[in-house]
Amino acid sequence: MNALSPSPITALFLDIGGVLLSNGWDHNMRRHAADVYKLDYEELNERHHLTFDTYEEGKLSLDEYLRRVIFYTERPFTLDNFKQFMFAQSHSYPEMIRLIQSVKKNHHLKVAAVSNEGRELTEYRIRQFQLNNFIDFFIASSFVHIRKPDADIYRIALDIAQVPPEQVAYVEDRPMFVDVAASLGIHGLRHVDYQSTGAAFRQLGLTA
Repeated sequence: MNALSPSPITALFLDIGGVLLSNGWDHNMRRHAADVYKLDYEELNERHHLTFDTYEEGKLSLDEYLRRVIFYTERPFTLDNFKQFMFAQSHSYPEMIRLIQSVKKNHHLKVAAVSNEGRELTEYRIRQFQLNNFIDFFIASSFVHIRKPDADIYRIALDIAQVPPEQVAYVEDRPMFVDVAASLGIHGLRHVDYQSTGAAFRQLGLTA
């Protein structure tokens, strides 16, 4: 914050994958899927990169994405079986969830998730890990049809939360996305681990 005219933090913006939960469908998970289902990883990955942005922007369903990437040819397993495998790869980071819950309660903060993720994965992860118990708004790329690093996704989050950027702390594990948010005046915090994010919160006057 500007030392001459400090603004209190009144809202948190959070990435989900890499901060509160594991990533939804990253390269490690795709490689694991290739091993489990005996798929050609290079071919899977190439087809994924050609179409995943469209899925994350909410312009494809998960079934349509999988038909392009996996089920473009006959497989000895079903689409529903593969989706259950995808969902099962998600796990939570309990320390980070408790930290956010505590900081929110102590400082009466608005909390918004700002994430790049497909609709079905987002909805599953919200339910499975009860994220709506402490997150007030979900600005997911598949809901608003804009992906990070497009700065408009942060402008949408600011409009929905109705807070000025200087009163927002944004926790994100990808440096480019932190920089884009910071260019709008948001306090971007690069998440590396629980300890460093807790220390960054304290520098902003946020205590757990």
